[in-house]
Amino acid sequence: MSSSSSSYLRDEDLTQETRDLISSLPSEKGWLVSQMYQFQGRWHTQALLQGLLQCQKHFEAKDSDIILVTNPKSGTTWLKALVFSLINRHKFPVSSGDHPLLVTNPHLLIPFLEGVYYESPNFDFTELPSSRLMNTHISLLSLPESVKSSSCKIVYCCRNPKDMFVSLWHFGKKLAPQETADYPIEKAVEAFCQGKFIGGPFWDHVLEYWYASLENPNKVLFVTYEELKKQTGDTIKRIAEFLGCGFIEEEEVGGIVKLCSFESLSSLEANREGKLPNGVETKAFFRKGEVGGWRDTLSESLAEEIDRTMEEKFQGSGLKFSC
Repeated sequence: MSSSSSSYLRDEDLTQETRDLISSLPSEKGWLVSQMYQFQGRWHTQALLQGLLQCQKHFEAKDSDIILVTNPKSGTTWLKALVFSLINRHKFPVSSGDHPLLVTNPHLLIPFLEGVYYESPNFDFTELPSSRLMNTHISLLSLPESVKSSSCKIVYCCRNPKDMFVSLWHFGKKLAPQETADYPIEKAVEAFCQGKFIGGPFWDHVLEYWYASLENPNKVLFVTYEELKKQTGDTIKRIAEFLGCGFIEEEEVGGIVKLCSFESLSSLEANREGKLPNGVETKAFFRKGEVGGWRDTLSESLAEEIDRTMEEKFQGSGLKFSC
């Protein structure tokens, strides 16, 4: 693994506890990492598995917490920017010229739970201002018990699996070029459909939160990347109502939409230059941000393979994706 790749893809700092657990888990060669491991029904890199274990053991949720949940490459960066702007709109008016998002990558403003617990095991989450805003890729099943038992709010964003796969495919080429160079996309699609990718299976992850949003709509809000793109303002209002942010002016909504747009964020120096502490270049999070962009990468037969799997897995759930 290249030394310039993300720390989440490496394994230099594993505890003995993690190493012992890994030795007993099912493993598979991945298309981003040489080896990934199955724990509680999901596939993880060694580093993120350690972060997950520490998170489960130590994270104490508060009723006022807001947790943003996504699969990888499902609008995480955009969702972070939107919700950060929304809940801080009085502290940091979007019309001001010194808004934090103008000079800071969204990932530096909102901690990634399992990433923080891997990189900085002693990080003190109690020092974060209330309402604490965090994000994770952890499945509903594997969330810390305090998150499930508290009244904290979960905003879940998912994306059409073809666009998500293609975004992850290109992201992987930037993160782990050596690992992905000789890995055919046909094989990667097959692995994706079998659920064998980091964070997978996609289908199970999505359905857990989908059903949770139906059963407990005051706890879990389910939005899609596609509706965020099509109706950004209306979706922001839904999120604001869910989070109890109070009345939000149309002018504020418009300001958030503009500030957090792909065009705006991707043009900022903070998102074009430099790296995050985990080694990922900030520009890697801004490729195209399109709906239906999978058509540039997937052949018709590969797209159909994902569609067939999606139809089979989501049958009877009431959940549908456009494009």
